[in-house]
Parts: sequence; C-alpha cells; structure tokens
Amino acid sequence: MPNGFGRRALLGGAALLAATRARAQDAPVRIGVLTDEAGPYADSGGAGSVAAARMAVQDHGGTVLGRPVEVLHADTLNKPDVAAIQARHWYDAGVDAITDLPVTPVAAVVQQVAAEKQRTVMITAAAVTAFTAKTCAPISSHWADDTHALTTAIGKTLTAEGRPDWFFITVDFSFGAALQAAATQVIEANGGRVIGSARFPIGNGDFSAQVVQAQSSRAKVIGLAAVGGDQVTLIKQAAEFGLGTGGAQTLAGFLIYITDIHALGLKVAQGLTVSTGFYWDQDDGTRAFARRFFAGRHAMPTKNQAMVYASTRHFLRAMAQAGTRDAMAVNAAMRAMPVDLFGTPATLRADGRVLYDLGIWRVKRPEESRAAWDYYAPIGRLAAAEAFLPINPACRS
Repeated sequence: MPNGFGRRALLGGAALLAATRARAQDAPVRIGVLTDEAGPYADSGGAGSVAAARMAVQDHGGTVLGRPVEVLHADTLNKPDVAAIQARHWYDAGVDAITDLPVTPVAAVVQQVAAEKQRTVMITAAAVTAFTAKTCAPISSHWADDTHALTTAIGKTLTAEGRPDWFFITVDFSFGAALQAAATQVIEANGGRVIGSARFPIGNGDFSAQVVQAQSSRAKVIGLAAVGGDQVTLIKQAAEFGLGTGGAQTLAGFLIYITDIHALGLKVAQGLTVSTGFYWDQDDGTRAFARRFFAGRHAMPTKNQAMVYASTRHFLRAMAQAGTRDAMAVNAAMRAMPVDLFGTPATLRADGRVLYDLGIWRVKRPEESRAAWDYYAPIGRLAAAEAFLPINPACRS
C-alpha cells in the first residue's frame, strides 16, 4: 500500500493528466503541413500546400467542434530524421493531423510516428503503394495517385499503342525502384518488355550519360522514374539531345506535376504522356477551385496541393461528424463518409486508400494551347477499380 504522500502524489498526477487532457480538448484544432519548402519539391507542395490547407479551413468555416482551426507548416528538408522529429513535436504539442509529406522515406517515418502517437496522417505527395498495401494503419490515409495507379495508366496506354519496348531512367532511391518495378509488371502483362535502365542520384545535374544510353537502346518509350526538379532537368537535357520531341522515341513521365510542365514550357514538354487524379481544367469543379487558388498563388494547383485541400476538408467534416477530436473516431468517420473531390465523388477504403478515376493526358503542342496553363489534352481514363491494388485482407480493420 502506498503511504499518504504516495497516495497524494498519485492523485496529483491523475489530476494533472486529466487537466492536460482537458486543455488539449479545449485547444484549437491544428493541422500541420509537413512539406518541402525550399527544395526540389517546393513548387509541387511547399507554400502552395500551405495555402491549399488554409483554403480548406476557410471553406469549412474556420472552426470545428466550436474551436478555431489553425494551419501550421514546417520544412522536412527531405530528410526522414528531420520529419520524424517535427512530427513527434507536433503530435506531442497537440497537433491533430499532418498532411502533404513528399519523398517516400519522409512519409514512411511520419506514418510510423502517427501510428505510435495515434494521431491522423494524410499522405498526399509520396506515392508508393506500401502506405496502404503493407504499412496500413487506422489513423492513416493515402491520397496521392500511387505507383500502381500511375504505372497502370501510362504503361497500359503506351504499350497498347504499339510501343512495346521500354527503357527506364530511374532515380536511385526507394521511390524510383518501386515505380520501375510496378511499371515493368504492367508493361510485361500487356505484351511489352523493358530492355534496359540507367540510374541517377538525387540532385543530379548532368544526365548526358543516361540520355545517351536511352537513345542507344532504341526503345520506343523512355520511362522516367523520377520526380521534382531532377525530372525537370532530365527532360530539358533529353530535349537537347532530340529525345522525346516528336521523334521515334517517346518520353513517359509517371509522376509529373503541372508546375513541371510550366517550368519546362510546351516546346520542350510537348508529347509527354502523363496521368493524374487531378488536373485543374478537367471539369467545372476543378476549374472553380483552381481559379480561387490561382488568385492567391499566381499558379495553378498541382495534384498534391489539390489533395492537401481535399484531405484537410474531409478531415474537418469527419471531425464534425464524429463529434470528437479522437483520431480513431475521426478516421472511422472519414472512411464511412463519401469523399468530395471538387464535386466528383470518391471513397476512402478501410486500408486508407482513397479511390478515384485517373485521367490520362498528352502534353499539348505550343500551337494547341489556348492560354497560360492550358497544357493537357485528354487521351483516356482509368477506372479506380483498375487503377488501385485490391485491399490487403490484413488491412480491412
């Protein structure tokens, strides 16, 4: 039996814990945008992601459960250790949800921290399927069009067009390997083959060796298993070698953002095949959102920024529906409610995978573009049921 002092200490500790929990419930609801603020993914996320989250909060009315909603932001520096420290700090300080998360290792470590802390994480940038196929968690959701969806859309389309031979230029980290492996499966399943590949490190400045290898392969399609600033540099240098500008060899970018096309210009980017779950000019709903975003940012929203908006809005609606800040209850409500993607219905599966159709597009020639940011011409659509992997039975609950 504890003595009187011990009993008082236990009671005092319990009272302090109860008071801390009460203060946490009374504090503002906070959403953290953990992004790349100055590196190669700043244009596709960065300040634009912060702006998108704030738009979602404003559109929800600025409050939920009678409390104001605040948006915080921080730079991951694209380093998993930095992201993990920031995520722990935010969750320990009472942040309710974290979103964005470019780069696979960054998103993976934050998903682990979120599961440990039992707080919400919504991955809108990093694209590997493992976030739902292997490391699913009841507090985690994956909004980005993942590697299976992206490779299925483009691999199937180009192979069916009579381009069976592929060569890959692949960034040398886990995302690049996963993307090339997923694409290879799709290409081979549709009667094509991968005849070679060349790797490059993150931050590479000279792609001449990889481009020459791709040209020498004579493959009909050069698959770019890359992203961000590296991919923009790669496409620019490929064009200098005459690769992908209307010749016999076509470039296929799996994870390309509208800001990448803007940076490249249509003269360089024309003919690229891309797929995406969001393009600003695909329908009335996306155009309405894009006009508002453009008014503040002077750039059209990327698919990542659009999904930051959609995930934040859905999270706040689910919290209102659940009537609590408890992450498990909120995420259960997120899965039970329909998802609104700018007027197009989508669903959030039990494993956290957000399901929607993907558009398949070809980048326009300069003379086809009617105005600034009018960059994509539709060439097909991939239904959600075909785009995303079936649910892992272990992730059903």
